[in-house]
Amino acid sequence: MFLDVDGTYALHGRVPDAHVGAVRAARAAGHKVFLCTGRPVSALPQSLTGAGFDGYVCAAGAYVEIGGETIADVDFPAPLAAALLAELDAHGVDYIVENAHELLLPRTAKHLMTRALGAYGGENAEVLIEVVDSFTGIPVTKVICFGGDRALTEIIQPLGPDVAVVANSIEDLGRGAGEVFQAHINKAVGIAAAITELGIDRDDVFAFGDGLNDLEMLEFAGVSVAIEGSDPRVLAAADHVIPGPERAGLASAFHDLGLIA
Repeated sequence: MFLDVDGTYALHGRVPDAHVGAVRAARAAGHKVFLCTGRPVSALPQSLTGAGFDGYVCAAGAYVEIGGETIADVDFPAPLAAALLAELDAHGVDYIVENAHELLLPRTAKHLMTRALGAYGGENAEVLIEVVDSFTGIPVTKVICFGGDRALTEIIQPLGPDVAVVANSIEDLGRGAGEVFQAHINKAVGIAAAITELGIDRDDVFAFGDGLNDLEMLEFAGVSVAIEGSDPRVLAAADHVIPGPERAGLASAFHDLGLIA
């Protein structure tokens, strides 16, 4: 079972008690339960992981961890990362660099620290963002972008087909807002790596999500579940539609799908 975090398992960094109970019941019933998120593992605090999970698919599929062991951690090639950040700088985009170890904000964007923390749930996120003067030698897994002088798809176009963009779920972050990642990476890629390691068939995968970065995993899963009010493309990819975390939708869905008693 692979659960998207923001808007599916949690709402604004808060996890309903019923969701915690459902995850624990599912694991007690013998299911493997993973968080499957666009967040890097460095932005998964105890407030999100406290229910206990068998593993994590993070950074929208670039990082996979099972039982505390990292089995995949795919960063941008250094030249491509440098070219990406140079394009963002040239177009006045403020950004957060994510990798498995840390979250980093350029010193030129230090004034946006509060807003940046809001991207991870604000006060409930319990994450730290370091301010740096240079990204030389720093791994780049994914980049969260704010502002800019034009659409992010236009800004990254000179970098070619190896780089892709998904819209950020946070409203009013400016024209250049979005998440930049390697085009060959998505949540389905991470899930495939996890189930191969575990010896689980694709048909036995249950995926739950609400965002555009969940599309591939919903299409990949044997059973796909979307959250009410999601983008029409997400809803079209789902076998089932359930209420969001504000109504503890996962808890009732686990019962209805026969995953827990």
